[in-house]
Amino acid sequence: MLSLPEPFQITSFKRKFIKNFLLKRITSIDFARGLVMIIMALDHIRDLMHVHSITQNPLDLSTTTPILFFTRWITHLCAPVFVFLSGTSAYLSFQKRNNVKEMRSFLVTRGLWLIILEFTIVSFGIWFDIKFRILFFQVIAAIGFSFIILSFLLRCSVKTIAIVGLVIIFGHNLLDSVLPSTNPVLRAILTPLFSLVGYNITPNFIFFIGYPVIPWCGIMLLGFACGKLFGMQQQKRKSFFIKTGIITLLFFIALRYANFYGDPAEWSSQKNGVYTFLSFINVTKYPPSLLFTAVTLGCMMFMLAFAESVNNRFTKIVSIYGKVPLFYYLIHWYVVHVILLIIMFAQGFNWSELQFGAFNFGRPKAASGLPLWGVYLVWICVVIFMYPLCKQYSRYKLSHPEKKWLHYL
Repeated sequence: MLSLPEPFQITSFKRKFIKNFLLKRITSIDFARGLVMIIMALDHIRDLMHVHSITQNPLDLSTTTPILFFTRWITHLCAPVFVFLSGTSAYLSFQKRNNVKEMRSFLVTRGLWLIILEFTIVSFGIWFDIKFRILFFQVIAAIGFSFIILSFLLRCSVKTIAIVGLVIIFGHNLLDSVLPSTNPVLRAILTPLFSLVGYNITPNFIFFIGYPVIPWCGIMLLGFACGKLFGMQQQKRKSFFIKTGIITLLFFIALRYANFYGDPAEWSSQKNGVYTFLSFINVTKYPPSLLFTAVTLGCMMFMLAFAESVNNRFTKIVSIYGKVPLFYYLIHWYVVHVILLIIMFAQGFNWSELQFGAFNFGRPKAASGLPLWGVYLVWICVVIFMYPLCKQYSRYKLSHPEKKWLHYL
């Protein structure tokens, strides 16, 4: 067995903690992850079904409404929390294994598996396009690549990994003004790693990078380093989450107000106070800016703190989704897309009128879809439908630890 660096050495206290963790999952992680998975479904249902989703950007202050804006904005929490906690879970798994070589193999294998899932099962679930005319590099592939990058950093100390993550988070926005004037060859290399970009491989095939890997990897590395916090006593951990959440959100407010760094889109005064506030919080997700990361992870800290002190029926129900996030993610796309097709047929369209391919979900050219209240109704139904499936699968995983393939789903 390979020896671990000092920060990863297993003390008697850590062994006791790991044993307890294996016997009882950390509720706050499952709750936070479950909550954002539930919220995530709202965004995907809005994307596929809202009457204006094809033609209108819900964050465009010139056309949106406050309720539509917040319907989209609240889902900003999903990807960064999911990526951050993927890193945290990797740290806890590393502590359990206590073996660099074994953990590296697991991260590389799981990373490659996630990339394959993104471009096959996930891609088809999103577009329902049997011709695969678009491959979308999204959050699952970004997590997969980040796992592979993390695997090569396992011999570094927690402090070093945290510093690398923070440097990426705080520094990658510097490239916003640098990349356009960079040497063309260097720009071609850096752009897909740091920026939103699409490539028309053929007239009928697009490869689109929506989640450039380096900024998201920074969030995962920080999440990995913060896994060490779950070795703290619960009350101290809760206090740390609250203090960190407050500091992070105050940092967001101060830097955002200054309007000079941290997001490529500056805020400005609008037609009234409500829309000015919307402009203030309208930060950039693609790629995740420093301010986007600050406000979302700041909110995440309060989710974790809440779950550290509250253990009731609500937290238990939400945690069910968080115990099987990948299973939920894969299945919900197909559930949502089947519902979309049913709605299209119910609205009088036939199969020949449905449009598939790049950036089409099966919606016809003619006006179609649901009003916002209908989107919320479908969302509630989908979340309820997914609950027994997730609960049953969670029980199956727990009762079959010998089935290694379950670790990849």
